[in-house]
Amino acid sequence: MLTTAARVYRETRKKNDQLFNVYVMRPLAAGVVAAVHRTSLTPNQVTLANLAVFLVAAALLVALPTWRGGLVAVAVLEASYCLDCADGMLARWKKLASKAGHLFDFFTDELKAVVLAGALALRAWRAGGLGFDAAAWAPGDARFLLAGIAGVAIIASAISLTNFVRSPELSGKATTVEAYYETVEQKKSAGARLATFLRFLNHYPSHIWLWALAGRLDALLWLWLALNLLYLGRGWLGLLLRFGRG
Repeated sequence: MLTTAARVYRETRKKNDQLFNVYVMRPLAAGVVAAVHRTSLTPNQVTLANLAVFLVAAALLVALPTWRGGLVAVAVLEASYCLDCADGMLARWKKLASKAGHLFDFFTDELKAVVLAGALALRAWRAGGLGFDAAAWAPGDARFLLAGIAGVAIIASAISLTNFVRSPELSGKATTVEAYYETVEQKKSAGARLATFLRFLNHYPSHIWLWALAGRLDALLWLWLALNLLYLGRGWLGLLLRFGRG
């Protein structure tokens, strides 16, 4: 099975990927694919399993508002993310990759992002923690609940913006399956490197475990929402320049 896993890793991984994925999650996901590729399990079923496991992780974030509980919840979340990597790899390995499959995967990722924003806010409300003003807010502080409402709105708006600007009607080009799964190498400029770094900060599976180890999932909430708020501001500036002119 190890030989098959190595082949799966080499032949199905993305060309433009997070370092955490390259060295941690893709190898683990390749093992999952090697174990199930001869079964009748479909990539879409793996996507559904990934969503179910993530919902368990989100519930644990709220139900276990302690340092140890945070580690348990994040471990389950990373298991979900391993399946999230495995579904696309299984699709490419079995030659089943499609736009519909990718869009279904992205749809579940959107749901997870919205759920995580709410779960982190509820966890902070139960346990207390740092507020956006860097002061300690007590457990039960209603401002955490307000932050959760705002956070869900920010994440949902950022997702809507992404879907809008990527639409063929606006971008002027249809996206191929290869582009969906990032199987083509892309050159990176200095500006692209900055964008890569910002994508890393926004890519919570790559570093949420560090925040859990530090016991600072409350700080992650503010960082993540700030990044998405900046993304919204930048995106809306472009839309205003394009559609707001006379």
